Amino acid sequence: MKEFTGYMHGMGIGGWLTNFKRLPVLPEGYKMKLSTGDFEHFEKYITHEDVKYIASLGMDHIRLAFDQYVLEEYDNPCAYRDECFGHIERFLKWCDAEGVNVILNLHKAIGCICDFNDSRSLMTEPELRERFVCLWCEIENRFHEHPAVFELMNEVTGSDNENWNTLAAETISALRKLNPTRIIMVGSSQWNSCSQLKNLRLYDDENVVYTFHNYAPHQFTHQRGLLQGMQHYYNRDMPYPGDIGHYIDYCHSCGGDPNHFARYPEMGRQYLWDVLKPAADFIAANPDKIVTCGEFGTIRHCPIEWRENWMRDMITFCLDHQIPYTCWNYLSTPYDGNRFSLVDDDRRIIVSREMARIIRGEVR
Repeated sequence: MKEFTGYMHGMGIGGWLTNFKRLPVLPEGYKMKLSTGDFEHFEKYITHEDVKYIASLGMDHIRLAFDQYVLEEYDNPCAYRDECFGHIERFLKWCDAEGVNVILNLHKAIGCICDFNDSRSLMTEPELRERFVCLWCEIENRFHEHPAVFELMNEVTGSDNENWNTLAAETISALRKLNPTRIIMVGSSQWNSCSQLKNLRLYDDENVVYTFHNYAPHQFTHQRGLLQGMQHYYNRDMPYPGDIGHYIDYCHSCGGDPNHFARYPEMGRQYLWDVLKPAADFIAANPDKIVTCGEFGTIRHCPIEWRENWMRDMITFCLDHQIPYTCWNYLSTPYDGNRFSLVDDDRRIIVSREMARIIRGEVR
């Protein structure tokens, strides 16, 4: 696989223009509206100093996540918010000043929200599909001169491969008319699972990059997570590496197939790498394509040593297969039920020196 120069090891930023509040707890009619407090949050949450600090950690790129309803009014198609586009423009200038490349990631689209069941469906509603394409064209028009990578969608919920492949192709076609050389990143369905890479449409276009996410084993990375009902119910420390019995018992207590884990002597590297094997297979079958691991991380209340162990194994896999990667997540707001912060949320410094080494790729 050829090198994805300038995007080999990076950091994601959430909590600013996405995940700044928990949509499921909002009253009906307010879930997709922005408040005065939201706009104040956008103004001050991330600063040039944050970009400078991420660069100091040795990251060569930042994946900036944003939501469609932040840039475009939910009930008013193509009514774009100049103020919110202005935050992205300002961010791009900070990154340019610090020599950091950028991935612009549409994290939550109207009708496709990774952690909330929207009443509308991007996959099936023509109006939403048209708005999706138009939004990306608007982003291209506004940032045409900037070389940022465009990541079409964070995580497509469900396994509707056919409709997603069609929408992604339509969006890429529309963008190509505006910019023949823009690097465009596209991921698979089922929350960007590497197991679904095989169902992703491929393009005869060297500027299309493919991506996958990984949070397996979910029982570890999301342990005691507030947004996962059964994780919250189970309420148990899940070690990594550690006793496979914890994971088998989770299945007995909370649902799932205990045989999924039973053949492993422990929860550790072998399990993780078996889960990631479809990514390696995809790369072997498509050596002319660039494939990235665009998101992975562990919930912040997990013991730091376990977090380091899992991140080390993830990044070792990526390096062994020459896969560029982007860690999730720099900073989390108090409202983010899945807080994956890699820095202390108050002091904004890395959670440990060892974690700083690991995310730079110093895992040997």
